[in-house]
Amino acid sequence: MKRSTTLAAALFAGVAVLSGCASTSQQPQQIGYISNDSSSYGTIDSIQVMQARGSSGAGAITGGLIGGLLGNQVGSGGGRTAATVAGAVGGAMVGNNVENARDAKQEYQISVRMDNGDYRTVQQDSVYDLRVGNRVRLIDGRLYRY
Repeated sequence: MKRSTTLAAALFAGVAVLSGCASTSQQPQQIGYISNDSSSYGTIDSIQVMQARGSSGAGAITGGLIGGLLGNQVGSGGGRTAATVAGAVGGAMVGNNVENARDAKQEYQISVRMDNGDYRTVQQDSVYDLRVGNRVRLIDGRLYRY
């Protein structure tokens, strides 16, 4: 019993000593302060237009089903089977092309030479008024003219 009481007292004393070393003061926050951090400023070296394609496969599946149904309406016997397969394959190809054309988006890959000497590549959905040679600032993964 005496051992557990001694252990508890030692533990309590250690916590009290360590908590006395802790600092509770905080640095005042500067509201509206803009840091002149060279890692967030730079100059645009190049802008490339990229085609972003996000095919889910729904167009190919839908096209294949419709093509197979239409192909099944043609002929009889072995001819009907061949027409069904050809319709499904052709429909899948057409459906995939339609989906890709509908979902095609332009993205811009912008290469920036940062003031600290680093090079960064940023992908954005638009460039607005950004041009090669512009001074820019990188904020949350997007570039803005500076």
